Amino acid sequence: MTSDPKLEFGRAFAKLSGETPKNIRTLPAAVLNRKERLIPESGAPIIPIQCRILQGQARSRPEENCKESMAGNISSNEYGEARNPFMCIVGCTRSGTTLLQRMLNNHPLLAVVNDSHFAIQVVRRSKKIIDPLLTPELVEKVRSYPRFPRLGLSDEVVAQAASASRTYSEFVSALYSDHGRLNGKQLAGEKSPGFVRHLPRLHALFPWMKTIHIIRDGRDVALSMLEWTRKGKGPAASFELWTEEPIAVCALWWLKKVKAGLLDGRSLSPTKYCEVGYEELVATPEQVLRQLSDFMRLPYAREMLDYHVGKTRNEPELSTKQRWLPVTPGLRDWRTRMNERDLELFEALAGDLLSDLGYERAFASISTQMTAVADYCKSRGLARRVTPLADAES
Repeated sequence: MTSDPKLEFGRAFAKLSGETPKNIRTLPAAVLNRKERLIPESGAPIIPIQCRILQGQARSRPEENCKESMAGNISSNEYGEARNPFMCIVGCTRSGTTLLQRMLNNHPLLAVVNDSHFAIQVVRRSKKIIDPLLTPELVEKVRSYPRFPRLGLSDEVVAQAASASRTYSEFVSALYSDHGRLNGKQLAGEKSPGFVRHLPRLHALFPWMKTIHIIRDGRDVALSMLEWTRKGKGPAASFELWTEEPIAVCALWWLKKVKAGLLDGRSLSPTKYCEVGYEELVATPEQVLRQLSDFMRLPYAREMLDYHVGKTRNEPELSTKQRWLPVTPGLRDWRTRMNERDLELFEALAGDLLSDLGYERAFASISTQMTAVADYCKSRGLARRVTPLADAES
């Protein structure tokens, strides 16, 4: 007779006391009341991506607590004191998050889960209490989340983690530690691009976490999104504007994601958040990975560059991601592959952010006609269709 998994998890909670923790973390009122915050057009300029990485390095050493961040001599065998999830990769869809995940996952000390999403999504609708008490119902929501199997954990391991945890954050932390051990590593992190819009919640849950925000030229992101959507994937086709101006959807999507990450990320300590340019990563991968290793307080490992060894496939029907290619600059280039109208419309909508991030612009000025089209697209925004696609990213 097959046992009821919910009943089994209920039994695993016999050790839970039900006592209210002394400190339940809550989101600040400013975050709870926030609508769509955008970077102001006036005031301090956005610092270019590459400088943010260097700035974060320079400022990180004197500020960290050794037990929580592993600052100091990393050869002193203190990894057991590190808390998981140790780090997270975020960014706009199609910005190179998978490439970076594969690189960091190949570090001998770090396992990085690919797009499990559950850590935020399970408690996303909780408005005030960010770290609720753990209940059998909450455990079941985690265990049954569609992408949770990506951690590779057995029901027994999940139940053990639950029985030893009092709060949601303790439970999630234990699960990532179990994932690390499953892969023979002491540290474990996550790659979920959509978390870029949930950084306040993410860092309220896991204040020790280090977040890496990867940013790519939005025009190349748009080329990738167009190709992705033609294959029936991704969120773009779920927006009403897609049938009229697909390039505008790509521009507004990139703008929304990147601005959210910049705004919330730069309010964090530079020891907890850094930005990396996709273009720099593929042009000088070793240099950038060394910088990121310093940011995470990990020794640089040459294995990160060998993430593709033994996995590369050359079947022409496979996507770039499925082929597990080595670092390959110039896979997409808006200069040769984007038509003039799409290029002007993208820059009419997102050109200011491109410039602020240090990207060159094709148009010194936008025509009156295209400005009117851009204004129309802004007025439509990213309104969803009545029946959005099931796999559309939030």
